[in-house]
Order: sequence, then C-alpha cells, then structure tokens
Amino acid sequence: MTEIDAKTEALVSEWLTLPDIAERFGVEVTRVRQLVKEGQLIAVRRGENRALHVPAALLDGDHTVKGLTGLLTVLRDDGFDDVEILEWMFTPDPTLPGTPAQALSENRGTEVKRRAQALAV
Repeated sequence: MTEIDAKTEALVSEWLTLPDIAERFGVEVTRVRQLVKEGQLIAVRRGENRALHVPAALLDGDHTVKGLTGLLTVLRDDGFDDVEILEWMFTPDPTLPGTPAQALSENRGTEVKRRAQALAV
C-alpha cells in the first residue's frame, strides 16, 4: 500500500479506516482487507500510525459505489498507481462537471470510465 502526500490528502475530504468500513458493511475487517487486495477497493496509508484509509466518497451505504471496481481496473491497466488513481478521481474535471469520484457516486460511471479509458490512448 502506498502512503500519500499532502497534495493528495487535501483532495479527499473524508477518510474511513478499514474497521470503520467493516462496521458499515457488516463484515469482518479481513473481508475489507480482501476487497483491497483484490483491487475492488482502494486504500492508502495515512496519518501518524500509517493506517490504511479509504475515501468515504467511494462508499454508498453498505457497499462500494457502482462502477468503482471496473474503474480501478481500467486505471491500473493504464499504469496508474494508487496515489495517481486517487489524484485523478478527486481532481475536478470541468467536462464532467465535478470530480470523477463525485460523478461515480451520482451513477455517472459510464462517463467516468470513458474518460479513464481515454487516458490510455
């Protein structure tokens, strides 16, 4: 897992720890760790104790936002590391409008995925 810098830290307004997510999802922390390991969720190390954190905007109630796993796959296939993915997802894009993470949470995942696929060209 990657540790983030102040720039990336500033882009994300709310973070959740893996135990927070496990509680929200009603599962064991090991299941949340498995989601991260399988690439279905993105987590980075931050804070004094360097615990793994996930941007809260990537969750919708007791599951991940629709389209997140596919988007993460596309971006990783494009060669993005976890920090670059977070920077891309949380940087405002005037053509969306808003950020890709925001658009994903508003069920506009097709637009976001199209932009991610265009990055590979």
